[in-house]
Amino acid sequence: MEQTLIDTLGDELYRALVSREAVEPLTSRYPEITLADAYRIQQRMVSCRLDKGERIVGRKIGVTSKAVMNMLGVGQPDFGCMLDGMAYQDGQAVDFKTLIQPKAEGEIAFVMKKDVMGPGVTAAEILAATEGVMVCFEIVDSRIRDWKIKIQDTVADNASCGGFVLGSSLVDVRQLDLVTCGMVLEKNGEVVVTGAGAATMNSPVNAMVWLANTLGRLGIPLKAGEIVLSGALGAMVPVQAGDQLRVSIGGIGSCAIRFI
Repeated sequence: MEQTLIDTLGDELYRALVSREAVEPLTSRYPEITLADAYRIQQRMVSCRLDKGERIVGRKIGVTSKAVMNMLGVGQPDFGCMLDGMAYQDGQAVDFKTLIQPKAEGEIAFVMKKDVMGPGVTAAEILAATEGVMVCFEIVDSRIRDWKIKIQDTVADNASCGGFVLGSSLVDVRQLDLVTCGMVLEKNGEVVVTGAGAATMNSPVNAMVWLANTLGRLGIPLKAGEIVLSGALGAMVPVQAGDQLRVSIGGIGSCAIRFI
């Protein structure tokens, strides 16, 4: 794609974010769009947020389960940028009208203590560079109408990032089995999703290795202090105003969010 069209689509997605009005799928209008094009559009969309004073605080990994990969017809995850304007506090009330069509996922967030630069990064190097892990809600939200997305649509839309909520406990990864740790997600007091670390590419550490090496091939490091959302441990949960959600992950802790 020509750079002018890349810029136009990135600006369109940014306006959709600001106005809370979804747009038609990019892939239905530009079927020739490639994954590389989509990441360039994402970069443009994120740059619009940076120009307004936000800053990048980390990354998110999406499409980490076989079910979602099969749904989108791809064989690998995707990634997006997390910005400080996306952060919510544990237990915070979120104005539903600031979002378009949100859903929530329970995840494990990694907090980096050392820079990591791929390619060639191993699981052992990821663990050595990790300060600790935290329970996390990712609030996913699509600027694409009715979630009618292909992988290019969600990548261009900053991997459908909406926001994130971190728990209050930072736990040493050496104290955990990140494969078998169980997740329970409650909505309005009822358990609606359960899962385990193995749902994320057989281990959240595998997702982190993929991200570090994928970014490294682009000349981008994972940086000390960054937060990385490693992927969902279970299905997405649609939310509406009035909903209260809590996610708990064995050995790590819990966090909550409510929508008003």
